[in-house]
Amino acid sequence: MMLYLRLYYEFFKAGLFAIGGGMATLPFLYDISDKTGWFSYAQLANMVAISESTPGPIGVNMATYVGFTSGGVPGSVVATVGLITPSVIIILIIAGFLNAFKDSKYVESAFYGLRPASTGLIGAAGLSVVMLVLFGDTSEGIHVENVSIPCVILMVILYYFTARCRKTKGLHPVVFIAASAVIGVVFHFAGV
Repeated sequence: MMLYLRLYYEFFKAGLFAIGGGMATLPFLYDISDKTGWFSYAQLANMVAISESTPGPIGVNMATYVGFTSGGVPGSVVATVGLITPSVIIILIIAGFLNAFKDSKYVESAFYGLRPASTGLIGAAGLSVVMLVLFGDTSEGIHVENVSIPCVILMVILYYFTARCRKTKGLHPVVFIAASAVIGVVFHFAGV
C-alpha cells in the first residue's frame, strides 16, 4: 500500500510542476530514480524510447511504465492517475474562471513567463537523454572514455538521413522511429 501512495505522490508532483509536456517530466523522473531506486538511468532511457514510439502522451506513457515496473498493473494505474490529477484539477479551476480572466493582462503575462520555463525543462530533458545515450550513467560524472561509439555513429547516420539526404529527408518521422527501434533491439543500444 505504501508503494502505491508513494507512486501517486511522486507522479502527482511531476504532473503539477512539469509544465511543457511529457519531456518536461524527465527531470522529475531522474529525481524519482535517485530518491526511490525504482529504475536506473539506463532504464529511463529505454522508457523514453518506448514512450516516444507508442501512441499517447509521453509523460503518461512514462508514468504507466514506471508504475508497472514498480507495482504491476495497479502501480501503472496509480502512477498514471497521479500524473494526470493535477492537470484535471487545474483545468477544472481554470474553466470555472476562464470567462472572468480570459482578457486579463496578468494571465497573459503569466503564460508568457511560463514559456521560457517550459522551454528550459524540455531542453534539459533533451540534453539529459543525449548525455545518457552517449555517456551512459552520468551519476558518477561524465567521462570521455565512456562515449558510446555505436551511438555516435547511429546519431550521425540518423542526422544524415533526416536532414541531409534529399531522398529520405521528407519521410514521415515514424519511419525513423521504427528504424531506430529495430536497430536498438538488434544491436542492443542503451542496455536493451
